[in-house]
Amino acid sequence: MSDVLFTADSVVVDLNVSSQKQLFQDMATRLIAAHGLDISCRDIVAAAMERERLGSTGVGNGVALPHARIEGLDRVIAGFARLNDPMDFDSVDGRPVDLIAFLLAPAHAAGAHLRALARVSRQLRREEKRSRLRSAPDALSAFTILSDDNVQRAA
Repeated sequence: MSDVLFTADSVVVDLNVSSQKQLFQDMATRLIAAHGLDISCRDIVAAAMERERLGSTGVGNGVALPHARIEGLDRVIAGFARLNDPMDFDSVDGRPVDLIAFLLAPAHAAGAHLRALARVSRQLRREEKRSRLRSAPDALSAFTILSDDNVQRAA
């Protein structure tokens, strides 16, 4: 099993969306294309919206970690978006969100799902990493920053 969550094709900067649903549709479309998934965009968006109804995935500091478990997926995958205009995500700190890591996990892989969420959360909890992502000039630079996971596993 690969430890890679993000691919260059699943990272976007300066994304223009006006709603969570539009964001989820864009991210789902990118992940389907990047990974050659035979899963409908509609199913991914519905699962992400349903998870969001359980409680906001806005974790604070302008970061959201929307995620969903998806039937037919064989590994955890993720996309990343930096929004042009921050959007309200009902975050724990009340701040709008501009950095989004969108994770999809197999329906029956709770452990892998939680480990991936924890890993991305650790990365984006670091102010230095968020600052670098916010100032990345393009998607490839943002992908490189996300791939540079110098987080100590024991942290």
